[in-house]
Amino acid sequence: MITISIMLATIIQALDGTIANVALPHMQGSLSASQDQITWVLTSFIVAVAITTPLTGWLCDRFGQKNIFLISVAGFTFASVLCGLSGSLGQIVAARLLQGVFGAALVPLSQAVLLDINPREKHGSAMAVWGMGVMIGPILGPTLGGWLTDSYNWRWVFFINVPLGTMAFYGIWKYIHKTPAARRMSFDMFGFATLSIAIGSLQMLLDRGEQNDWFSSTETWVEAIILAMSFSYFVAHTALRPAGKSFLDYRLLKNPNYVTGLLFIFIVGMVLFATRALAPSMLQGLMDYPAKIAGLVTAPSGLGTMLAMMVVGRLVGKVDLRILLGVGFSITAFSLWQMTRYTLVLSQSDIVWPGVIQGIGLGLVFVPLSAATFATLTPEMRADGTAIYSLVRNIGSSIGIALVQTLLVRNTQIAHSSLVEKVTSTSAAFQDSTVASVYNLATTTSLTTLNGEITRQASMIAYVNDYWLMMIMTLMVIPLLILIRPPKKNAPIEIDHAAMD
Repeated sequence: MITISIMLATIIQALDGTIANVALPHMQGSLSASQDQITWVLTSFIVAVAITTPLTGWLCDRFGQKNIFLISVAGFTFASVLCGLSGSLGQIVAARLLQGVFGAALVPLSQAVLLDINPREKHGSAMAVWGMGVMIGPILGPTLGGWLTDSYNWRWVFFINVPLGTMAFYGIWKYIHKTPAARRMSFDMFGFATLSIAIGSLQMLLDRGEQNDWFSSTETWVEAIILAMSFSYFVAHTALRPAGKSFLDYRLLKNPNYVTGLLFIFIVGMVLFATRALAPSMLQGLMDYPAKIAGLVTAPSGLGTMLAMMVVGRLVGKVDLRILLGVGFSITAFSLWQMTRYTLVLSQSDIVWPGVIQGIGLGLVFVPLSAATFATLTPEMRADGTAIYSLVRNIGSSIGIALVQTLLVRNTQIAHSSLVEKVTSTSAAFQDSTVASVYNLATTTSLTTLNGEITRQASMIAYVNDYWLMMIMTLMVIPLLILIRPPKKNAPIEIDHAAMD
């Protein structure tokens, strides 16, 4: 019963990373938001999780593991209700921030409890069960989100958490034994606060920069100054604190494996979440896919990741990690190259197969990357190392989504202007009588129809440009694999939740 309860808690958190993706176009119309603004629904949740996750260990030490678990589930469920009831973009972004704050502890706590209730010889089986729960989100999220949006409306994407959260709360309250708070850990609150402000300012700058015309706006300058000041305070403060007493242990940055691993997981976070944010809006906005079908054709990506992780788990320790990582990044780059071939005329298989291949590539990267990153860290540095690793992955995810959406809006405008210059009454296309009758340049209605088609073509060009960017970024990190030193033979390999969540 404990396992069922905590897996429900894991599933609702994992679901909310992807379930809202296919509902974004529907939210956009309902909340009167622009294409780049509606992605705040995704980035606000990711940033809140990123900032709050490192607090989990200290909160459990101070208030007790069971109490924090119950508060997290209850808060996450309540925030889900607020998301579903939101009537404006500001309300849903605030609710998603709250959801991320309470949901941050759910995945690491579920992993910790599973390890606590199982003997050491069953830890492998326990982590397999836990891993399946984590991977249900990317697989089930798009399909369930699409079905709920089409069958009811987008608000049920969040209301679905209420029955699951209620059952999880009851099971945790009923079956998990309460342990007294140890109150032995110290926490660098100033370092945490300055880093949180810096991350929040960076995200605000990226999310609102396009609509504010970047540094032509006073707001952007204020956000940039706050970012620079808070990050400077963070660097100075943590540099002066003794090892083990600051939020960031600078000894971690002297480890080439770890630093390279942070760069890789940052890129993985950008590519994985940016792709998942782009595909549903492209399918629904440009190709008139219903939300249900958009969810069905994007879900297999998560299935590919899960299958690859099951295979690669057996290869870690037997095959050089750098080879596994090279193959994984190469497959991911190949799938992105396939996506750069997208046009406005696509079959469902044209969407499914590149997604599956990308899922396989990323699945081959997750586990070996975690193993390589932590292979040369001493045991006492792993706790800090995993917290920063998870933080960097989430920052990469939020920056990736903000970046591709900003470029999507800007490149659509650029491509639109370029295409319009080529459309004149003397263009070769207008010599065709059928084209000339549909797009009669002398009538307002035909001009409006023509402009709509040009905008559609320009948007497709902008989507393809985003896929090119992600492919190039993926290829550029592959040469850095030479910096990774594989672990010694028979050395214990740490596989942390941060790689999979």
